[in-house]
Amino acid sequence: MPEGASVWLVLPTYDEAANIEAIVAAALEHLPPARRVLIVDDSSPDGTGEIADRLAAEHDEVAVLHRPRKQGLGPSYVAGFRRALDEGADLIAQMDADFSHDPADLPRMLAAAERADLVLGSRYVRGGGVTDWGAARRAISRWGSAYARTALGVGIQDLTGGFKVFRRRVLEAIDLDSLDAVGYAFQVETTFRAIRAGFQVVEVPIVFRDRRVGESKMTGAIVLEAAWRVPAMRLRGR
Repeated sequence: MPEGASVWLVLPTYDEAANIEAIVAAALEHLPPARRVLIVDDSSPDGTGEIADRLAAEHDEVAVLHRPRKQGLGPSYVAGFRRALDEGADLIAQMDADFSHDPADLPRMLAAAERADLVLGSRYVRGGGVTDWGAARRAISRWGSAYARTALGVGIQDLTGGFKVFRRRVLEAIDLDSLDAVGYAFQVETTFRAIRAGFQVVEVPIVFRDRRVGESKMTGAIVLEAAWRVPAMRLRGR
C-alpha cells in the first residue's frame, strides 16, 4: 500500500444489527491509521442505522450514509464509492458486513495494491477456499464464476466475490453512473470494466465463511440477474 494513502472501507448494510458493531471494530483493528469506515445503510428495519450512528459518534474514523430504502447491493456500493472519492480516498475497499470476509485479510489486500490497480479476494486461487457451505451452494458459486469467466473471456478465477480493493483511478474510469446491476452481477461488472480499461488486476487468496448470524441476501432473482447481465456486459463492451 502506498505510504500514507487514505483508505476507505465501504460496508453496505441491510438488517445487520447483530454484526455491525463487531465488524467495524475488527476492521478498524486491521486498517492503517489513515482510514475511514463508511457504513451505507438502506434504512434497515432492525436498527442497523441507529447503531451505525452511535459508532460514528464514538469514532472519528466511522461515517454513515443513510439511504431511503432497500435498493440492492450495487447501488449501495456506488453511493459509497462516490462519497469516498468525493472525500479524497486513495484506496477504496469493499467487503461484506457479516464476517463472510475476514477483516484480518485487509492488510494483505491493501499490500497487494502496491502492485495492482484492483485487488480481488479470491476463493478460487491456490490458498483460497470456502467453509460452511453445502454442496449445492458451492456448486452454484463455482458455476457462476466459471460462467462469467467464459462469457467475458477473462482469466480471473473469482469474478463474483465481493472482497476488493480499488485504487481511486479505477473507480474514476469505469463510469459509476452507468452501473445498474443490483445484485452480484455488480461484482462481475466492476472487475470486467477494470480489465477492459487496461488496469492491473490481481487475486489474493482468502477463505470465505458463511455469515455468523442473520439471513443470507442471496435470492433466485439475484442469480437470474447475473445470468442475463453477464453476456450483456461483453456485448456492450464491443
